[in-house]
Amino acid sequence: MTRRKERIARGIAVRSEDIFVLVSWREMLYLAAPRILPVVLLLALGLGVGEYWQRVLVQTCMFALLAISWDVLAQTGMVSLGQALFFGVGAYTAGVLNHYYGINPLITMPIAALTGALLCSVALLPVLRLRGIYFSMVTLILPMMIERVIEATKIFGGTEGLSGIKSLPGTSVEFLISFVLVFAALFGFRRIMASDYGLVLRSIRDNDRAVMAGGVNIYWYKVQALFLSGVLASLAGAFMTHAYNFVGMPVFALDYSIMPIASAAVGGMGTLAGPMLGSFILVPLSEYLRDLGGLRTVIYAALLVIFTVGLPEGIFHFIRRKYLQFERWTEVGE
Repeated sequence: MTRRKERIARGIAVRSEDIFVLVSWREMLYLAAPRILPVVLLLALGLGVGEYWQRVLVQTCMFALLAISWDVLAQTGMVSLGQALFFGVGAYTAGVLNHYYGINPLITMPIAALTGALLCSVALLPVLRLRGIYFSMVTLILPMMIERVIEATKIFGGTEGLSGIKSLPGTSVEFLISFVLVFAALFGFRRIMASDYGLVLRSIRDNDRAVMAGGVNIYWYKVQALFLSGVLASLAGAFMTHAYNFVGMPVFALDYSIMPIASAAVGGMGTLAGPMLGSFILVPLSEYLRDLGGLRTVIYAALLVIFTVGLPEGIFHFIRRKYLQFERWTEVGE
C-alpha cells in the first residue's frame, strides 16, 4: 500500500461559505477574525511604537498601496515594471501644487492621485496593444526618461528637487491616514475585482481574444484598469512627498518599481491582500537590516529566493489554505 496526502475542507469553512445568515457565533468569528484581527493588530502596533517606527509603518503602507496597484494591473494581464512612473508623477504633482501655490496637503493629495493617474494613462495609451514583455519594457523605460528630462531641463528644481513642502500635522496623524488609506484601498479593490467588472478584467488576462469575440472592447477596460491602478500609486507618491517634505528625482528610482513586484512574489499574486502582506514583511525587514550595510542586500536577496523557491504560491495563499483546509495521509491501492 502507498500513501498520499489529501486536502479536505474544514467543516466550518464549508458551512460558512456563501451563507448570509450564520447560525452560530463560532461561524461568525471564523469569518470575521481574519478580516478584523490584522486591522486591530496593525492599529495597536502603530499607536504603540515610537516615532521612528511609525514613520517606517507609514512608508510600509505606501509601498502596500503600490503593491496593490501593481496587482490590479497584473490581474488585467498588464505586468508593469515601472510603478515608479505613477508614484513619481503623483509625487511631483503634489510637490508642485504645494511648493508653488501653497495648496493644503489634504487637497493636493487627491488632486495628485487623479492627475497622476490621468497623465500616466494617457502616456501609456499608445502601448496598450502591446503584450507581455513589450508592455513591461515601456513601463520600465518611461520613469527613466522622465528622470533624464528633469535633469537636463532643470525643471521643478532639477537635481535639487523641491524642498520645504508642508507636512501633515504629526507622525501619528500620518500613520492613521495611511492606515485608513491602505485598508480602504484593499477593501474597495477586492470588492471591485470580485464583481462582474472584475471578472471581465481577469478574463482579459486569461484569454483576451475570447473576450474580444464576445463584443467587449478590451482596450477600454485596460484604460480603466490603468487609471484605477494609477490612482493608488499616484496617491502613494503624493503622500510620501508630504511625509518627507521633499520631492526630487529619487521618486522615479527603481526601488519603487521593484518593491511592489517583490511584495507580490512573497505575499502571493492575484489576491491584493497578498502583495499588501508582502509589503508589511519586506519593508520593515529591510529597515531592520539597515545597520548591516552591504550585507543587508545579501540577506534580503537570500530571503526573497527562499520565499520564491520554497513557497512559490506566496504566504497569503499558504495561510489561507491552512485556514480553510486540513491535510491528512490516506492509503491508496497499489
